[in-house]
Amino acid sequence: MALPYSEIGGLKISRLVIGSNTFFGYSHVSRAKDTWLRRYFTDDAIQQVLEACAAKGMNAVCSMPGERLRKIMDRVEANTGVHINWFATPGNKYPWANWKDDVNMTADVGAEFCMPHQCYTDNALSSGRGEIERYAEIAAYIREKGMRPGLSTHRPETITTVDKAGYDCEVYIQPYNSIGFLCSVETDWIGKVIRNAKKPVLCIKPLGAGRILPPTGLSFVYNSVKPNDVVCIGMMSSEEVEENTTIVEQILAGQVAQVDLQYTRSKAALQTS
Repeated sequence: MALPYSEIGGLKISRLVIGSNTFFGYSHVSRAKDTWLRRYFTDDAIQQVLEACAAKGMNAVCSMPGERLRKIMDRVEANTGVHINWFATPGNKYPWANWKDDVNMTADVGAEFCMPHQCYTDNALSSGRGEIERYAEIAAYIREKGMRPGLSTHRPETITTVDKAGYDCEVYIQPYNSIGFLCSVETDWIGKVIRNAKKPVLCIKPLGAGRILPPTGLSFVYNSVKPNDVVCIGMMSSEEVEENTTIVEQILAGQVAQVDLQYTRSKAALQTS
């Protein structure tokens, strides 16, 4: 089996995308875990995980833009020959007064996709008026800078609003998982919006930031989205890369995901042979 690909904005993108919250210490668990992640993920540790991802066919990462990751990705490409496409999410406040500076910086680090972050998008969205404040202007400038525009959101109303308004948007980022973690409405509604979206959706938080086991979480998401949607998860090690890509390959081949289960003494009676 091999990892399948989608096409987004004219680019071939692996259907499993590399997440970056673990790299930068955003655990969605606790401050203590954030601190540990930031200590653990040196540049070399990030590079090791990215090279393992590249070896398994993953060719895209979702992250805030920045020179640190750019330099690491360049080393990965030099070592593996795999170019990692970048879904970059600039912006961290509203109103986004310095948006041109942030878009320029995103272009300067070589991102293929510029997707204004949820901090801007969800505050600028007016589903009642059917608009996202200044987005048409921002998307045009993103195109001018040689990137593909998209939007990062935690509100599925963003997707329906953009589709109805006809804004220039190649891809959406939307949280989607079986327990509704960081989902603003019921998961069956989010699944419907994703399936009806006119453009591909990059589904984040499929494992609920570690709250859902990979076979369960990945099966739920992949089996309820479009064939051209992609899924993004953070990975801690080359071992997780190997396991997660195997699970995804099995799911997308129509198989039940099979992994070596964790064994403890308390599970001895569950052994069948």
